[in-house]
Amino acid sequence: MEALKSGSDVLFVLLGGIMVLAMHAGFAFLELGTVRKKNQVNALVKILTDFSVSTIAYFFIGYSVAYGVSFFSSAEVLSAKNGYDLVKFFFLLTFAAAIPAIVSGGIAERARFNPQLAATFALVGLVYPFYEGIVWNGNYGIQDWLEVTFGARFHDFAGSVVVHAVGGWIALPAVLLLGARRGRYTKDGLVSAHPPSNIPFLALGAWILTVGWFGFNVMSAQLIEVVSGLVAVNSLMAMVGGTLAALAIGRNDPGFIHNGPLAGLVAVCAGSDLMHPLGALATGAIAGALFVWMFMVTQNKWKIDDVLGVWPLHGLCGAWGGIAAGIFGAQALGGIGGVSLAAQVIGTLGGVAVALVGSLLVYGLLKRVVGLRLDAEAEFNGADLSIHKVSATAEYETNW
Repeated sequence: MEALKSGSDVLFVLLGGIMVLAMHAGFAFLELGTVRKKNQVNALVKILTDFSVSTIAYFFIGYSVAYGVSFFSSAEVLSAKNGYDLVKFFFLLTFAAAIPAIVSGGIAERARFNPQLAATFALVGLVYPFYEGIVWNGNYGIQDWLEVTFGARFHDFAGSVVVHAVGGWIALPAVLLLGARRGRYTKDGLVSAHPPSNIPFLALGAWILTVGWFGFNVMSAQLIEVVSGLVAVNSLMAMVGGTLAALAIGRNDPGFIHNGPLAGLVAVCAGSDLMHPLGALATGAIAGALFVWMFMVTQNKWKIDDVLGVWPLHGLCGAWGGIAAGIFGAQALGGIGGVSLAAQVIGTLGGVAVALVGSLLVYGLLKRVVGLRLDAEAEFNGADLSIHKVSATAEYETNW
């Protein structure tokens, strides 16, 4: 019976990992549909290559930093419990690899390829698992301190802060250190519009991410016996809230509409196991509105060229999700309870701080030592031809 239970848990977590792995295709198509045609190949290649580098970094370094577990044992030892510990690593790896996938959208169209791979290794090997271990493994006693001081630990069920806020706040210094794309902002203060290159691909990416998110959230339970349908319905309601808010505030703009569900899902991750569905709906709606408003502010007022808006989408909506878990997770608002708003605020600010410091160290060092940005000619020609020597679609057929 125990072997059967372990086998079922292995299949459950493996399925969750596969669904989150599929989300990386969503990241790829979302970026592909947003960037200009001359950078579409680069968008696809970055996501796949970053995932591979993330796997190496997390397998050899990051998982040990977060959980104190290494894989330098025999296959016989590793296959204990039907290999549950291995599929758990796979599942958590797909979360870790979301960090460079998030960053990729912010630095698109002007970042050099190899320095970004180096950044991926450092971020997934050290920066992300440092905070992951604090929240999800209780490292350094910070969660114990929060529980003693405020009556509850920092609660982040599926990674609003651990994954999304950290990814978004890591992206912000990278975007600022790179600077805006050439021609994006003129000297007299005008903004040159760079509309999405392919709305159908952008929409496809958003749908892949949305569907995969139910694996991201529901299967964060990691054991069949504790899985909850509440998480699924809360994810649905937050997705809908984010979509409708983005529709209303974004004035029917398809880019905003297809990012709206993502904003809602980012925000509900932390408290999806605690909130009442109406609380999840409100959380998602606030996130959708926050994304649209802050995307326009960062792009048009602050002149921050965050191509896909990953800081508003993941950084700000993820931080809102961490705080929202402390609000709508409370019993007074229909939630299950067991959360502290103070602990949620402190835990969220801690994630932001780790992300900012880690990003400044990694990207600041890389900029100083090897440089981060394509030269003017390479950026003008596009990353596809400059880096990969091929365009996304053939402009002509050769006749031999």
